[in-house]
Amino acid sequence: MSTRFFEQLRIRLQQPLPGKEAQFLMAPAGRQPVQPSEIKKYNPRRSAVLIVLFPFESSIFTLLIQRPVYNGVHSGQVAFPGGKFEETDIDIQQTALRETYEEVGITDNTITIIGKLTDIYIPPSNFLVSPFIGFLGKQPELVMNGYEVQKIITVDLFGLNNVAIMEKTVTNSSGYKIKTPCYEIEGLIVWGATAMMISELNVVVKEAKLIEL
Repeated sequence: MSTRFFEQLRIRLQQPLPGKEAQFLMAPAGRQPVQPSEIKKYNPRRSAVLIVLFPFESSIFTLLIQRPVYNGVHSGQVAFPGGKFEETDIDIQQTALRETYEEVGITDNTITIIGKLTDIYIPPSNFLVSPFIGFLGKQPELVMNGYEVQKIITVDLFGLNNVAIMEKTVTNSSGYKIKTPCYEIEGLIVWGATAMMISELNVVVKEAKLIEL
């Protein structure tokens, strides 16, 4: 099942993506799409995350992480493994692979990148995030970086489509309280850019399963 689905997903990711229409179903209240020409003017900092997929218990699973609580903009938040581009990175895809190894211990030579979702611009922190999708042939042996990660959450990919959407008041990276749609996954609230990525991912996964090989 996993080999077939990964090929279906690879094919779907080569086609036009759902993009902002899917992402903004989970955007905080009042947030408006920013046009690429405007984003370029802001000279955003680049970052990347990796949506790691692997077979487990007759299904496909992925990983989320919870950041530690600290005095910073992403304190305690749930995210996919990832981080900011470093000058030593070959490209932004390498950023996603490097950060995944640093945070959860999965080496890049075990991951096959099959595509990416739509980039997401985060106005408060001026980051442009590239979400890559990669798969492993088996369940990974994880090594959690306790400095950067408080918890690793293993989630059934197909179950993400069934996670209830709710509305919460949260504090954004500028210190303001905002209302936003969010997911609750294993008792943790997932909102902002990560929720927007999951929203687009859900659409792509649903459509990929319909592709005939």
